[in-house]
Amino acid sequence: MKHTTKMVTTLSKKMQIKELTTALREAIAEIKNVDEKIDTLNTVRKELHSVSPLKHHPVDYVFWVKSTDVEANTYNPNSVAPPEMELLKRSIVEDGYTMPIVSFKDKDAIKIVDGFHRRQIERNHKEVSTSTHGFVPLTDVRKSQYGTSDRMASTIRHNRARGTHNIDLMSTIVAELVEMGKGDRWICEHIGMSADELLRLKQITGLAALFQNKSFSASWDAEK
Repeated sequence: MKHTTKMVTTLSKKMQIKELTTALREAIAEIKNVDEKIDTLNTVRKELHSVSPLKHHPVDYVFWVKSTDVEANTYNPNSVAPPEMELLKRSIVEDGYTMPIVSFKDKDAIKIVDGFHRRQIERNHKEVSTSTHGFVPLTDVRKSQYGTSDRMASTIRHNRARGTHNIDLMSTIVAELVEMGKGDRWICEHIGMSADELLRLKQITGLAALFQNKSFSASWDAEK
Protein backbone atom coordinates (compact mmCIF):
# COMPACT_ATOMS: atom_id res chain seq x y z
CA MET A 1 0.00 0.00 0.00
CA LYS A 2 2.81 2.39 0.94
CA HIS A 3 4.59 1.54 -2.32
CA THR A 4 1.47 2.30 -4.34
CA THR A 5 0.95 5.60 -2.52
CA LYS A 6 4.58 6.57 -3.21
CA MET A 7 4.16 5.78 -6.92
CA VAL A 8 1.00 7.89 -7.10
CA THR A 9 2.77 10.78 -5.36
CA THR A 10 5.75 10.54 -7.75
CA LEU A 11 3.46 10.51 -10.80
CA SER A 12 1.55 13.46 -9.39
CA LYS A 13 4.78 15.46 -8.96
CA LYS A 14 5.91 14.60 -12.48
CA MET A 15 2.58 15.77 -13.90
CA GLN A 16 2.77 18.95 -11.85
CA ILE A 17 6.32 19.65 -13.06
CA LYS A 18 5.27 18.96 -16.67
CA GLU A 19 2.37 21.40 -16.38
CA LEU A 20 4.60 24.06 -14.78
CA THR A 21 7.23 23.53 -17.47
CA THR A 22 4.65 23.97 -20.22
CA ALA A 23 3.30 27.13 -18.59
CA LEU A 24 6.83 28.50 -18.19
CA ARG A 25 7.73 27.75 -21.81
CA GLU A 26 4.59 29.47 -23.05
CA ALA A 27 5.20 32.52 -20.83
CA ILE A 28 8.78 32.90 -22.08
CA ALA A 29 7.68 32.43 -25.69
CA GLU A 30 5.46 35.51 -25.33
CA ILE A 31 8.42 37.76 -24.47
CA LYS A 32 9.13 39.79 -27.61
CA ASN A 33 12.33 41.57 -26.62
CA VAL A 34 15.30 39.28 -27.39
CA ASP A 35 17.55 40.63 -24.62
CA GLU A 36 14.78 40.27 -22.06
CA LYS A 37 14.00 36.74 -23.24
CA ILE A 38 17.66 35.68 -22.99
CA ASP A 39 17.94 37.25 -19.52
CA THR A 40 14.81 35.38 -18.41
CA LEU A 41 16.16 32.09 -19.75
CA ASN A 42 19.41 32.70 -17.86
CA THR A 43 17.42 33.19 -14.66
CA VAL A 44 15.45 29.99 -15.19
CA ARG A 45 18.59 27.98 -15.97
CA LYS A 46 20.31 29.36 -12.87
CA GLU A 47 17.39 28.35 -10.65
CA LEU A 48 17.33 24.84 -12.11
CA HIS A 49 21.12 24.63 -11.74
CA SER A 50 20.79 25.38 -8.02
CA VAL A 51 18.97 22.06 -7.46
CA SER A 52 21.00 20.00 -9.91
CA PRO A 53 22.99 17.03 -8.57
CA LEU A 54 25.65 18.08 -11.11
CA LYS A 55 25.93 21.71 -10.03
CA HIS A 56 29.53 21.20 -8.89
CA HIS A 57 30.42 21.02 -12.61
CA PRO A 58 30.47 24.54 -14.13
CA VAL A 59 29.09 23.36 -17.48
CA ASP A 60 25.84 22.42 -15.74
CA TYR A 61 24.94 26.11 -15.99
CA VAL A 62 25.64 27.83 -19.30
CA PHE A 63 24.34 31.38 -19.63
CA TRP A 64 24.50 34.03 -22.36
CA VAL A 65 26.04 37.48 -21.86
CA LYS A 66 26.60 40.41 -24.23
CA SER A 67 30.13 40.01 -25.56
CA THR A 68 30.77 43.70 -24.90
CA ASP A 69 30.40 42.95 -21.17
CA VAL A 70 33.10 40.25 -21.27
CA GLU A 71 36.75 41.20 -20.86
CA ALA A 72 39.91 39.29 -21.75
CA ASN A 73 42.41 38.35 -19.09
CA THR A 74 45.99 39.64 -19.32
CA TYR A 75 47.81 36.34 -19.02
CA ASN A 76 46.49 33.96 -21.70
CA PRO A 77 49.46 31.97 -23.06
CA ASN A 78 47.43 30.55 -25.95
CA SER A 79 48.27 31.91 -29.40
CA VAL A 80 46.22 30.89 -32.44
CA ALA A 81 47.60 31.20 -35.96
CA PRO A 82 45.40 32.74 -38.73
CA PRO A 83 44.54 29.36 -40.35
CA GLU A 84 43.34 28.00 -37.00
CA MET A 85 41.36 31.17 -36.33
CA GLU A 86 39.68 30.77 -39.70
CA LEU A 87 38.89 27.16 -38.85
CA LEU A 88 37.48 28.25 -35.48
CA LYS A 89 35.27 30.77 -37.25
CA ARG A 90 34.06 28.12 -39.69
CA SER A 91 33.39 25.73 -36.81
CA ILE A 92 31.24 28.31 -35.03
CA VAL A 93 29.44 29.29 -38.24
CA GLU A 94 28.79 25.69 -39.30
CA ASP A 95 28.36 23.94 -35.95
CA GLY A 96 27.38 26.83 -33.70
CA TYR A 97 28.88 27.41 -30.27
CA THR A 98 29.41 23.94 -28.81
CA MET A 99 31.76 24.99 -26.02
CA PRO A 100 31.10 27.84 -23.57
CA ILE A 101 33.66 30.45 -22.58
CA VAL A 102 34.97 29.89 -19.06
CA SER A 103 34.73 33.09 -17.03
CA PHE A 104 34.71 34.60 -13.55
CA LYS A 105 33.04 37.65 -12.05
CA ASP A 106 35.60 40.28 -10.99
CA LYS A 107 33.70 43.02 -9.16
CA ASP A 108 31.57 44.57 -11.92
CA ALA A 109 33.41 42.90 -14.79
CA ILE A 110 33.22 39.44 -16.31
CA LYS A 111 36.67 38.20 -17.29
CA ILE A 112 37.72 35.24 -19.39
CA VAL A 113 39.59 32.28 -17.93
CA ASP A 114 39.43 30.27 -21.15
CA GLY A 115 37.83 30.95 -24.52
CA PHE A 116 39.21 34.36 -25.54
CA HIS A 117 39.33 33.40 -29.20
CA ARG A 118 35.75 32.09 -29.19
CA ARG A 119 34.69 35.50 -27.93
CA GLN A 120 36.98 37.25 -30.45
CA ILE A 121 35.29 35.44 -33.33
CA GLU A 122 31.92 36.83 -32.26
CA ARG A 123 33.34 40.34 -31.91
CA ASN A 124 35.03 40.34 -35.32
CA HIS A 125 32.55 38.53 -37.54
CA LYS A 126 29.08 39.93 -38.12
CA GLU A 127 27.78 36.59 -39.36
CA VAL A 128 28.48 35.07 -35.96
CA SER A 129 27.40 38.13 -33.97
CA THR A 130 24.08 38.27 -35.81
CA SER A 131 23.40 34.62 -35.06
CA THR A 132 23.96 35.16 -31.32
CA HIS A 133 22.32 38.59 -31.09
CA GLY A 134 25.65 39.88 -29.78
CA PHE A 135 25.80 37.37 -26.92
CA VAL A 136 28.39 34.71 -26.09
CA PRO A 137 27.87 31.54 -24.01
CA LEU A 138 29.60 31.48 -20.62
CA THR A 139 30.08 29.11 -17.75
CA ASP A 140 31.43 30.31 -14.43
CA VAL A 141 34.68 28.79 -13.15
CA ARG A 142 34.42 27.16 -9.73
CA LYS A 143 34.62 29.63 -6.85
CA SER A 144 37.64 27.71 -5.56
CA GLN A 145 39.48 28.86 -8.70
CA TYR A 146 38.75 32.59 -8.27
CA GLY A 147 42.19 33.43 -6.87
CA THR A 148 44.62 34.97 -9.36
CA SER A 149 47.13 32.13 -9.27
CA ASP A 150 44.34 29.54 -9.46
CA ARG A 151 42.84 31.27 -12.49
CA MET A 152 46.22 31.42 -14.20
CA ALA A 153 46.70 27.72 -13.55
CA SER A 154 43.19 26.99 -14.83
CA THR A 155 43.86 28.92 -18.04
CA ILE A 156 47.08 27.01 -18.65
CA ARG A 157 45.41 23.67 -17.93
CA HIS A 158 42.72 24.42 -20.50
CA ASN A 159 45.34 25.43 -23.07
CA ARG A 160 47.69 22.53 -22.42
CA ALA A 161 44.80 20.07 -22.56
CA ARG A 162 44.29 21.26 -26.15
CA GLY A 163 48.03 21.16 -26.80
CA THR A 164 48.38 24.92 -27.38
CA HIS A 165 50.36 27.50 -25.50
CA ASN A 166 52.95 30.16 -26.19
CA ILE A 167 56.35 29.69 -24.54
CA ASP A 168 57.02 33.41 -24.03
CA LEU A 169 53.65 34.03 -22.41
CA MET A 170 53.91 30.81 -20.43
CA SER A 171 57.26 31.91 -18.97
CA THR A 172 55.73 35.26 -18.02
CA ILE A 173 52.95 33.50 -16.15
CA VAL A 174 55.38 31.21 -14.36
CA ALA A 175 57.47 34.24 -13.35
CA GLU A 176 54.33 35.90 -11.95
CA LEU A 177 53.43 32.77 -10.01
CA VAL A 178 56.95 32.70 -8.58
CA GLU A 179 56.58 36.33 -7.55
CA MET A 180 53.31 35.40 -5.80
CA GLY A 181 55.30 32.94 -3.72
CA LYS A 182 54.20 29.78 -5.51
CA GLY A 183 56.89 27.12 -5.38
CA ASP A 184 58.04 24.70 -8.06
CA ARG A 185 55.89 21.88 -6.70
CA TRP A 186 52.71 24.03 -6.69
CA ILE A 187 53.39 25.27 -10.22
CA CYS A 188 54.00 21.79 -11.59
CA GLU A 189 50.99 20.27 -9.87
CA HIS A 190 48.56 23.03 -10.84
CA ILE A 191 49.52 23.64 -14.48
CA GLY A 192 50.34 20.07 -15.43
CA MET A 193 54.10 20.43 -15.86
CA SER A 194 56.76 17.94 -14.92
CA ALA A 195 59.79 19.13 -12.98
CA ASP A 196 61.89 18.64 -16.11
CA GLU A 197 59.51 20.73 -18.22
CA LEU A 198 59.59 23.57 -15.74
CA LEU A 199 63.36 23.43 -15.52
CA ARG A 200 63.64 23.49 -19.33
CA LEU A 201 61.27 26.47 -19.45
CA LYS A 202 63.48 28.31 -17.01
CA GLN A 203 66.58 27.45 -19.01
CA ILE A 204 65.06 28.29 -22.41
CA THR A 205 63.78 31.70 -21.33
CA GLY A 206 66.84 32.55 -19.28
CA LEU A 207 64.71 34.72 -17.02
CA ALA A 208 66.43 35.26 -13.70
CA ALA A 209 63.05 35.73 -12.01
CA LEU A 210 62.21 32.09 -12.66
CA PHE A 211 65.22 30.94 -10.63
CA GLN A 212 64.51 33.04 -7.56
CA ASN A 213 62.53 30.10 -6.15
CA LYS A 214 64.33 27.14 -4.62
CA SER A 215 66.23 24.98 -7.08
CA PHE A 216 65.09 21.58 -8.26
CA SER A 217 66.40 18.42 -6.71
CA ALA A 218 65.81 14.74 -7.26
CA SER A 219 63.23 14.84 -4.47
CA TRP A 220 61.62 18.06 -3.33
CA ASP A 221 59.97 18.71 0.00
CA ALA A 222 56.21 19.12 0.13
CA GLU A 223 55.21 22.77 0.36
CA LYS A 224 52.48 24.07 2.54
